[in-house]
Amino acid sequence: MPRKNVDPITLSVVRGVLETTQREMTMALEKTARSSVFNLAHDYSTALFNHTPEMILQGQDIPIHLGSLIPAMKAVDKFFDGDIKEGDLILHNDPDYAGSHIIDTCMYYPVFYKGELVFWTVCKGHLTDIGGPVPAGYNPDAKEIFAEGLRIPPIKIWDEGKPRHDILNMLLTNMRARRDQEGDFNALIGACQVGARNMIALLDKYGKETVQDCIEVLLDMANKHMKSLIAEVPDGTYSGTAVLEDAGHGFGDFDITATVTINGEKVHIEIESPPQIPYFINSYEGNSYSGVYLGLMMFAQLPPPYNEGLYRNITVDMGPRGTLCNAKPPAPHANCTTTPMETLTDAVRLAFEQAAPDKVSASWGHANGCNIAGWDTRHDEEYVTMVLASIISGAGATASQDGWHVRGPQCCFGALTSGDIEMLEHSYPIIIHRYSMMVDSGGAGKFRGGSGACWEVEPLDKPMTLITFGEGRRIPAMGAGGAKSTMIEPKVGRLEITRNGQTEIITDNVIETINPGERAANKNPGGGGFGNPFERDPRRVVEDIRNGLVSIEGAKQDYGVILSDAESLTVDEAATAKTRASAA
Repeated sequence: MPRKNVDPITLSVVRGVLETTQREMTMALEKTARSSVFNLAHDYSTALFNHTPEMILQGQDIPIHLGSLIPAMKAVDKFFDGDIKEGDLILHNDPDYAGSHIIDTCMYYPVFYKGELVFWTVCKGHLTDIGGPVPAGYNPDAKEIFAEGLRIPPIKIWDEGKPRHDILNMLLTNMRARRDQEGDFNALIGACQVGARNMIALLDKYGKETVQDCIEVLLDMANKHMKSLIAEVPDGTYSGTAVLEDAGHGFGDFDITATVTINGEKVHIEIESPPQIPYFINSYEGNSYSGVYLGLMMFAQLPPPYNEGLYRNITVDMGPRGTLCNAKPPAPHANCTTTPMETLTDAVRLAFEQAAPDKVSASWGHANGCNIAGWDTRHDEEYVTMVLASIISGAGATASQDGWHVRGPQCCFGALTSGDIEMLEHSYPIIIHRYSMMVDSGGAGKFRGGSGACWEVEPLDKPMTLITFGEGRRIPAMGAGGAKSTMIEPKVGRLEITRNGQTEIITDNVIETINPGERAANKNPGGGGFGNPFERDPRRVVEDIRNGLVSIEGAKQDYGVILSDAESLTVDEAATAKTRASAA
């Protein structure tokens, strides 16, 4: 039943103000940020919390940020234990306080109304550097977290409205490309203030009691949506296992297993993963919540509102501390937002696929990216950035449509943008020779996975450090509904470095020096397919050939489609039927 003081019109207006506030926060970040990671790629997220604190609205932003914000906000609130005053501003990135990874830095702004804490506005963004021995924070040689960068436990950088310049200066002094980091800090601060301004205006108009009642209704609405969906799934215990490939750490492949137990309207998710390792792919508990929730939402595909009410009937056990998905200090972890998060997401998705096969989509391409750093002689200063364009992979297909092209990786689920090539070349002393889709990269299926992308770069006048991270370089994105690819090589990621006319293919995470005249091409996997690829209409396969998405050989191997004439792309219907029948 509707709560006191809540009528449908007021509820709609309050909901609209919350959603508009979140969008204004993200726009403030885009328009005021300094780095390309913020203003071009949009690697940030925003959320609103009540005083409890419970997430009352999550942005349609980066999934890897949003799930971890729920436990992180609670950890920050618990750390200060009521010692929160009007005008305070808190900074935090430490995974041991439920952060994602230390490069994702979060600001928490308490919103007071008539002397009482009522809301929190929260912004998280991926800084281009966080200190440490390797530019951009991803250190494949790190054996512990202290070799990755600055750990920042919850700390006040504003105290009752007064900026702590000493603290800010200490932090920024320890980061490369200080101008970018300081600009992005200011953007995060400004976005939090924009959110607070709107929330106070909302309280002024409708009063605290009415607004809070509306929010409770919205939390209940999200919870009702999730409960209704879960109630449609047969009770039982379902399990999914995904393989995390060895990307150069030498420990071999790992299995991550999710066991989902459905009982009426309730869901319990239990994660099993191997012991943590001295390599940068361990995930602390807060980050792992993002992977679990993304796997759940790939299954759920629910309408808004999106808030913490979605998870009220969901319980999660990440397994014992000291494991890959529930790491403890001093485990290195910088790569965790992609690896093993995307594999964890796959495991959860696979478990739900056992329960309701038609509701699940195929896996998106996993992140396989690079960071760059060097000296910019144009400004006589160091540059460093995470190249988000280098991790753009393909989306997974569904039971009713092909996957979208160049929309991934899975951890970001379409929220990242690559930005204009010209803006990247303007921002850094590089030339980008190629940014394009790749033939045969989408997973085969009745519905094809989306294409991955190739990003090829050359430094202009000084050597450039290039650091790779991620995986998906041997195991392609997982299909669903019986999808299977025969041609594997084009569907996995890799780094190709061309020096002196020779091209070296690299599939491990490495730190390389690229000199002017040399090129590095980062190639990303496509998304998984859905359904038996031999059931795909040959006319659609021909159309894919015409559009450069599938090669003639790929049509034959992956789809059993044989052409009688390569120039006119005429299908040999008899040979195609025979090929498909022989594989049945």
